[in-house]
Amino acid sequence: MSLKHACILIIDDDTDVLTAVRLLLKPVVKEVITEKNPENIRSILAKNTFDLILLDMNFNSSINTGNEGLFWLKKVREFKSDAAVIMITAYGDIDLAVRSLKEGAADFMVKPWHNEVLLNVITEALEKRSKTKSPTTFNLERNSIIGKELLGESEIMHEIFYKIEKIAPTDANILILGENGTGKDLIAKAIHQQSLRSAKAYVKVDVGALSENLFESELFGHKKGAFTDAREDRIGRFEAAHNGTLFLDEIGNIALHQQSKLLTVLQNRQVTKLGSNQPVDVNIRLICATNVPLNELANESRFRRDLMYRINTVEITVPPLRKRGKDIEVLANYFSKLYSAKYLKPVLELEPKALLKLQQYYFPGNVRELQYIMERAVIMSDGPVLRADELIFSPIESVHETEQPDELRLSSIEKNTILRVIELHNGNITKAAKELGLTRTALYRRLSKYEI
Repeated sequence: MSLKHACILIIDDDTDVLTAVRLLLKPVVKEVITEKNPENIRSILAKNTFDLILLDMNFNSSINTGNEGLFWLKKVREFKSDAAVIMITAYGDIDLAVRSLKEGAADFMVKPWHNEVLLNVITEALEKRSKTKSPTTFNLERNSIIGKELLGESEIMHEIFYKIEKIAPTDANILILGENGTGKDLIAKAIHQQSLRSAKAYVKVDVGALSENLFESELFGHKKGAFTDAREDRIGRFEAAHNGTLFLDEIGNIALHQQSKLLTVLQNRQVTKLGSNQPVDVNIRLICATNVPLNELANESRFRRDLMYRINTVEITVPPLRKRGKDIEVLANYFSKLYSAKYLKPVLELEPKALLKLQQYYFPGNVRELQYIMERAVIMSDGPVLRADELIFSPIESVHETEQPDELRLSSIEKNTILRVIELHNGNITKAAKELGLTRTALYRRLSKYEI
């Protein structure tokens, strides 16, 4: 890992040291966070993911063992952080610093140091960590409480991680497919962060939620006076993402005439604001996502095929949680740790029956549903472990999907096919039945069954 992509935590009770190291690292790394009180390590690690930690050996704290650095090094590992740890020590603590290497520290630095030497030590520790770090964790947004990591140990997620590594450095347009709640937005963000455009803007738009009146204004911008409420000039999301990445979520839900306007912009790489005749060049990397199955998108009466080819240089299909096997346990433990820290509780482990209950559930709401299940369980739990009866599945999701998902899926396909054929023949039941290969009586039975 290079310095410019690194997130670093510095823990030292000397304000001058914190200030000096922060000023040194801020221009060359992605993020620097400083902390004087090591007692706050747990809450910081719960809210952020770090690649490297600079940890002082001595603090004016309640731990008077003479080797506070070793104590806090062990705590960092107990909090399940995989960051490389470099110990900061005075000359008199070198023996303890050497002991810290045996306890898992990556290196140690002696005060005072030369800045060039410190940078070299940090760089070497990051490179060593990159070679030994398990590929099962893909770091994403680091500043939000929820959604910091895209996790997975299943084979199917390893394939996605590999594909992200391959396509991220390119400018290929990406289409991400998957059910709601599977983490399509996290994958889009991961592609951007691993791309050559990572230092530029990342702009997300839920195009499926844009009304007819807002679609062009939101995406392409407008001039003052272009319509009634246009009180000032405004750039659109395409211009805002110039030289960066534009993520269009729920693209499968936009109307055909909107698709036509979007296609024109993508072909010409120019936008024209509402109320203007002057085109503006835009340079973006496009990522799109939808929960609409690919076979439905391929239906040209719903989605333009020329636009499909334009947005789908490479596609990534995100699996539903029920097909990710052991990832359910990985994610459940992650959310347990996350919400235990948020609600100031000790990290709660799942009892075997609780884990089995999760593994046997269908998860129609996918990872998002698991997240809310775990948050509720942590809030309501009173003991050191999460019991099976404390895991309450969401009433928002349909219970029928957990009972007969395959049958419901087939029924839905049959119903939609009948509707399309009847519409194609303008309601003529005889012609529709003939095309479907059914008798009129059989078709009427199905119409009654599906309440059509």
